[in-house]
Amino acid sequence: MSFTTRPTLRGTFGMVSSTHWLASQSAMGVLERGGNAFDAAVAAGFVLHVVEPHLNGPGGEVPAIIATNYDTTPRVLCGQGPAPQGATIAHYRDLGLDLVPGAGPLAATVPGAVDAWLLLLRDHGSWRLRDVLEPAIGYAVAGHPIVPRITDTVASVEALFTEHWPTSAALWLKDGKPPQPNSVFANPTYATTLQRLVTEAESGGGDREAEIERARRTWRAGFVAEAIDKFSRKPHQDSSGSEHAGLITGHDLATWSASWESPLTLDWNGYTIAKTRPWGQGPVLLQSLAILAALGAPEALDISSERGIHFVTEVLKLAMADREAWYGDSEPTPIDTMLSHAYARQRSALVGALAAGDLRPGAPDGRNPRLTQAYASRLHTAWEFAGTTGEPTVSSSGVTRGDTCHVDIVDRWGNMISATPSGGWLQSSPTIPELGFPLGSRAQMFWLDEGLPSSLAPRRRPRTTLSPTLVMQGDNAVLACGTPGGDQQDQWQLLFLLRYLTGDHSLQEAIDAPAFHTNSFPSSFWPRQMEPRSLVVEDRLGDEVISRLERRGHLVRRSGPWSLGRLCAVARDPETGILSAGANPRGMQGYAAGR
Repeated sequence: MSFTTRPTLRGTFGMVSSTHWLASQSAMGVLERGGNAFDAAVAAGFVLHVVEPHLNGPGGEVPAIIATNYDTTPRVLCGQGPAPQGATIAHYRDLGLDLVPGAGPLAATVPGAVDAWLLLLRDHGSWRLRDVLEPAIGYAVAGHPIVPRITDTVASVEALFTEHWPTSAALWLKDGKPPQPNSVFANPTYATTLQRLVTEAESGGGDREAEIERARRTWRAGFVAEAIDKFSRKPHQDSSGSEHAGLITGHDLATWSASWESPLTLDWNGYTIAKTRPWGQGPVLLQSLAILAALGAPEALDISSERGIHFVTEVLKLAMADREAWYGDSEPTPIDTMLSHAYARQRSALVGALAAGDLRPGAPDGRNPRLTQAYASRLHTAWEFAGTTGEPTVSSSGVTRGDTCHVDIVDRWGNMISATPSGGWLQSSPTIPELGFPLGSRAQMFWLDEGLPSSLAPRRRPRTTLSPTLVMQGDNAVLACGTPGGDQQDQWQLLFLLRYLTGDHSLQEAIDAPAFHTNSFPSSFWPRQMEPRSLVVEDRLGDEVISRLERRGHLVRRSGPWSLGRLCAVARDPETGILSAGANPRGMQGYAAGR
């Protein structure tokens, strides 16, 4: 048996795993009071806005994948807002920019998280809006003990807030100082926003669905949209070093809504893995599994060995290269071909004995791949995310800046959800003073080259890194998992699935096992750099394994023993009905709850 930091939780009533214990326990409280997994997920999502504001917020986004006990087909909830109508490549180029800034109003897409959570509640929940928002409103009004990482994040942007973003300084700097770790922090302005949303939702009477629809209209076309429209037009300094106004208007909010769509799936090892479509990076996980299967090398699945780590790393590079050339929210992507056995065999033939350093996208259906013209300038032998720009994700050294949230839930009826909320970080854009939260910065994932699948265009979704996972076995949902981590999300999930779905590890063992990832592709976050042949590892892989990887040409960077990944997972055994959950100890915030 492998080492674990804590037991895998097991029970039959309900299980929750999230990146913050307050969200996990809030969701568990909903299950205890008769709510289903989707009621609990919405409650947890709004609590995460309050207790992890450096990792997500109401101005951000959330994709999710669900399976219900009355429908055997998984569904994707798309809460990723698009670029504003005024967001054209010409506009950014006219400002002298060759990349979308990583922070500031100009980097914002239409906020998608709140409308998506409300759509989930309307269509699959059972509770009224007031009930599911009660925990978040309570923490926003009375406060919550602020985790040290929030303090560290605020301290890192203190000068920016003081000199350029006064509305953020007013919220986060008390007497000119960041809040003390573990001190009680409240956000009464955001509490008022949520309370007003409830009041307006209930003003017209009717059933719960009618209330939720009024709340959605209020958010997209009422006082929230009006405040966003007004504030977005004010110039603020962004990561380009200049002041620019944002582009989001009330019309942008009013004319977009969250939606449901079918997932992409891959049959692997007796399971069906469900992911988002190529407007997100989720198919990277599916492609990686398909290429590993095509290798026909059982040792490739042993990721405790130098040979297995090398195989998996090289496969991930190939999948990420395809992401760069083919994924996006534009013309149809040849994704069916890219998930085919024939294509996987072609790609597997490129896996050699030594570490590859260049991007090698494939040519599905004979189509020639095209990469951004900025590709050459993205090459660096070593790099770090600097300052406050971009998603505060994991740097190439493995240092965690924070990044995203995740929540997985399964209830006693077999309903299951995997959701990855992100964006709208406290450091992504100035706080909107009337609302108590900032906009997001997901537009930085667009390229300013014409004609790419991920080129910027009005009303187009950015190719997000957010990547929840749901696993089916026949007609049964058996696993929901995910992790924060930007470009590393599907890399760390691949390791988890290889360990768990082969039957060698329990949930907690698979989460705790040593992790690694590569940065040998352009980052999705400003300034969009890459590190060829990089391999970031936890030291627990061992000196001998690490030395052998270096002899294969990998540029290995040790990141410490417990530094990579923040995985969450819940599972259900369809034969016994036993539910289980595990949560990541790294970061000291993730916890599972259940019985």
